[in-house]
Amino acid sequence: MTLVWTPFEPDALENIPDGFTFDTYTYGEPPAGIDQVEFWVSSYDTPLPLDEMLPRMRSLRVLQAQTAGVEHVLPHVPDGVTLCNARGVHDAATAEMAMTLMLASIRGIPRLVDAQANRQWRHEVTGPALADSTVLIVGHGSIGAALEARLAGFECQVLKVARRPRPGVHTMDALPELLPAADVVVLLVPLTEQTHHLANKSFLAAMKDGALLVNLARGRVVDTEALLGETASGRLRAALDVTDPEPLPSDHRLWHAPGVLISPHVGGGTTAMRPRILRLVSEQLRRYAAGEPLLNVAR
Repeated sequence: MTLVWTPFEPDALENIPDGFTFDTYTYGEPPAGIDQVEFWVSSYDTPLPLDEMLPRMRSLRVLQAQTAGVEHVLPHVPDGVTLCNARGVHDAATAEMAMTLMLASIRGIPRLVDAQANRQWRHEVTGPALADSTVLIVGHGSIGAALEARLAGFECQVLKVARRPRPGVHTMDALPELLPAADVVVLLVPLTEQTHHLANKSFLAAMKDGALLVNLARGRVVDTEALLGETASGRLRAALDVTDPEPLPSDHRLWHAPGVLISPHVGGGTTAMRPRILRLVSEQLRRYAAGEPLLNVAR
């Protein structure tokens, strides 16, 4: 029998073949049998001491993460263990958050919320719109495609950049040409050595005056000091679901930077996640039992 650890009750999974036994584990002291676990679905938002746990998991063959990015897991995964990410699970929720941050920033919703709290009627005849603007998606993977689909009804032009060229999708080499044309730049790239501080001083300087930077990737994709310099002058605005550092200390300058809207890394955490992760894990277990290639193999 193959021992599986999941953070949710196994009854929630569908069409699981015979040959599996389950333990529900989220955090805290691991249950007995840690050295017998073959397939582990790690928890979504609970930090675990992976450097302590994984060496004890001598039977582990598959580690299924619930996050799309796995840079926090990769350094700890031993040889012989297949690491799978959750590509596709967070597409809808993250694309929704990208739309929310874009529209809230462009239409000045934080200012209106402040006005409501102070019972002030701040009427403006005209203001900026997403319509007729140009949105550049940097990292056009599954989340980028979901965002593009949601932008379809907003009457804006969408430019796309990815690591590999495809019809209608540019490579990263095209960024110097595309950045000056974009009113909104959305970062959706994974955090790698190549994308660390991708949005650095020269990247930000290439953006047009008044443009909005939206980061739903990882905080370290953006050079925070360079961004603070651009927002302090009022030349650029930013909407950030992720920050560097994270969590953001209460005395950090980003909290009070002009034109910056911050949400606390909640882009993927909606009710849309659970049914999608359950479908993914169910399919992964079926494939594992049948000896078929697993989905979303990151290493």
